[in-house]
Amino acid sequence: MQLRYSFRLYPNLGQRTALAKAFGCARVVFNDAVRAREDARQAGQAFPAAGELSKKLITEAKQTAARSWLGEVSSVVLQQSLRDVEAAYKNFFASCKGARKGPKTGAPRFKSRKDKRQSIRFTANARWSITGSGRLNLPKIGAVKVKWSRTLPAWPSSVTVIKDAAGRYFASFVIDTDPAADAARMPGTDQRVGIDLGLTHFAVLSDGTKIDSPRFLRRAEKKLKRAQRELSRKEKGSKNREKARLKVARAHAQVADARREFHHQLSTKLIRDNQAIGVEDLAVKGLARTRLAKSVHDAGWAQFVHMLEYKAVRYGRTLVKIGRFTPTSQVCSECGAKDSPKPLHVRTWTCAACGAVHDRDHNAAKNVQTAAGLAVTACGAPVRPGLVPAQREETGSHGSPPETCAA
Repeated sequence: MQLRYSFRLYPNLGQRTALAKAFGCARVVFNDAVRAREDARQAGQAFPAAGELSKKLITEAKQTAARSWLGEVSSVVLQQSLRDVEAAYKNFFASCKGARKGPKTGAPRFKSRKDKRQSIRFTANARWSITGSGRLNLPKIGAVKVKWSRTLPAWPSSVTVIKDAAGRYFASFVIDTDPAADAARMPGTDQRVGIDLGLTHFAVLSDGTKIDSPRFLRRAEKKLKRAQRELSRKEKGSKNREKARLKVARAHAQVADARREFHHQLSTKLIRDNQAIGVEDLAVKGLARTRLAKSVHDAGWAQFVHMLEYKAVRYGRTLVKIGRFTPTSQVCSECGAKDSPKPLHVRTWTCAACGAVHDRDHNAAKNVQTAAGLAVTACGAPVRPGLVPAQREETGSHGSPPETCAA
């Protein structure tokens, strides 16, 4: 399977200028392609093919005075920008026909130079390389310093350079993982677990383990409030306002990074220790429209479950999602009797049928395990055999290497 490994870049002043030129040229080519297709649509003509757009917007445009500066950046960056337009229109048409899952995708829009997130992509044709000293050598940009956090498991097929809203630069590599190495890294186990996600505790496991919610956003609210207040007082368009905006963006990035790291560590631990995992399919969008919206977004359940999905596929584990309408908090995990709905402030309750006293979250976690077919009988066999690994929509990972990369 393919994964994405991200590493922090530290370009110098000249390299930052070259990257800004590459970001701008890629944005101009993208906008020219969208404009050409929109003009063709309004004129009732067929969409121009990708080869025709490449010849007109890149090859011929470089010979004109208005677009001569396109030759100052790598042509691979411009070609990849056209590929992004093709992918955007393909997704849009597939969404209109109902062939694409998920929410409806809108038509491609023009990119603005004021966008705070910029990116360019280099494929193998660009002949980028990793030097012996561990620097990333990019065409017409130079050897950029990289902070390798771990070793790349294989040689990457492409690299994407990203500048985020906080002004940080990242190199994102696409890697094909080795199934044999993944199997050796995490051998099989006979453990199974059900997970109940919540706000008081981020997760409660069916074995009784409770994992506290870090509440990264809540803990940083005072700092964010102060930074946002300073931003609102700065004059629009001034350099001081840009400095204040970067301060706010970096504060938010710090919260997001801490939350992502927590999700990675917890999901990896659960995947390592358990062969099968059951989890609820929560309606996060619906919960985000309630008075608990800030706490729901702070928990980041969707990102955590997504990490469980692709890591389960990578390491040969099984992930089972149960329906969001399954009454896990209302059913007694001992006798199976269903009780009435309970408000959120009720954390313990007694079953009227068997008299068992339940912790609300622990009981729900055990019911999640049972509903997912992961409960074990007295003979030690699972209640429902034949589990199928969950499918993922996209992959993601962080961290990477100097020694292996250079090799």
